[in-house]
Amino acid sequence: MQRLTTDIAVIGAGVVGLAVAERLLADGREVVLVDPGLPGMGASYGNAGTIADYAVSPVGTPAVLWNLPTLLTSRTSPLAIRHRALPTLAPWLLRFAGQSLPAAAARNAAAIAGLLAGAGPFWEDLALRVSGAGILQRRGCLYLYETEAEFHAAEADMAARRALGVNVELVGPEALAALEPGLPAVKGGGAVFAGARFLSDPGRMMGLLAASVMTRAGLLAVRADRLERRPDGVIVEGPGLHLHARRVVIAAGAHSRALAVQAGDRIPLDTERGYHVEWDMPAPRLTRPVAAAARGFYFCPMEGRLRVAGTVELGGLTLPPSPHRIARLVEGARAFFPDLGPPDREWMGFRPSLPDSLPVIGPSRGGAEVIHAFGHGHLGVTLAPVTAGIVADLIAGRVPDRDIGACRADRF
Repeated sequence: MQRLTTDIAVIGAGVVGLAVAERLLADGREVVLVDPGLPGMGASYGNAGTIADYAVSPVGTPAVLWNLPTLLTSRTSPLAIRHRALPTLAPWLLRFAGQSLPAAAARNAAAIAGLLAGAGPFWEDLALRVSGAGILQRRGCLYLYETEAEFHAAEADMAARRALGVNVELVGPEALAALEPGLPAVKGGGAVFAGARFLSDPGRMMGLLAASVMTRAGLLAVRADRLERRPDGVIVEGPGLHLHARRVVIAAGAHSRALAVQAGDRIPLDTERGYHVEWDMPAPRLTRPVAAAARGFYFCPMEGRLRVAGTVELGGLTLPPSPHRIARLVEGARAFFPDLGPPDREWMGFRPSLPDSLPVIGPSRGGAEVIHAFGHGHLGVTLAPVTAGIVADLIAGRVPDRDIGACRADRF
């Protein structure tokens, strides 16, 4: 049994936990990370690599609610559910339906936009500090609309994003072809988020971030199972572990729910299972991430390979990967690039998902010795340095630079 003490224990070494630790170390704090896995190599590695400060729309919207029965039963839907997980998912789905109503969806979009403000510059600063500036690309991102109907339907969506501060331009087929000549011609057009950034190799960036943190912080490669508040701090326990910390940050992503309950907060956290496939190639066929909007996935040009990532599958933490989800990504990629052979690799990871698409960031209801920093859904990479700044401010007794009222643990 390891009996250790520290100022701050950060549970979870994904991108959020690593960013939190990096920021706390910069403030002169003593930090120990607790995670049984390789730091940064879960969903933080397998994502689309976009710093998606334009992604202000929650997953749950009136349009999604209207089409939810079809979305959840169609095998070709970008939103799917594993039927074996339906009994445990039913309470989450009911909350999700409520958060998809017009007033709730508009409120959630405004709150997400407030969190995303400045995410790009936050990443610029973080990349410089960990020697990863060359991985952070500044060529923007695209949404692709294959038909004229899709393109015209996007006008209202983009107008709503502009109202929330997003810089976006809708362009026709010719302008789209000039931006990305490697794409096949489409009849619709595209939405250009010219100021967006992306990571040309998320795994390498995670490695640099982890290396920067590990030179100054401890890492306990063990699962944290139990939290117990004491008058002088919090005890964190797991197999062979007894850690006494003055403060604890729960940043364990999709594995955070049980720890939050022990801290006094019942959070309706569930799991989206994200997938990607990759084809090795000397030079990717695109210069920036391109989202095939109707199909629900991104083409992601990365160092030495093309990654195709996306779709949403609700299915918990224990079921095996779905071969159909992988096949759908491959089929979708070949709809644009028919000459692609079998993918060189495939991957599945877990996203922590909340019904309102907002994370939980802030103190536990049981006391500020436990700080929550999880539930970022599709925006974990994007919001990691923003979340880190908020957590550092809370621990230091400073007022965060943005309103986190919508992220409270007691909002449910």
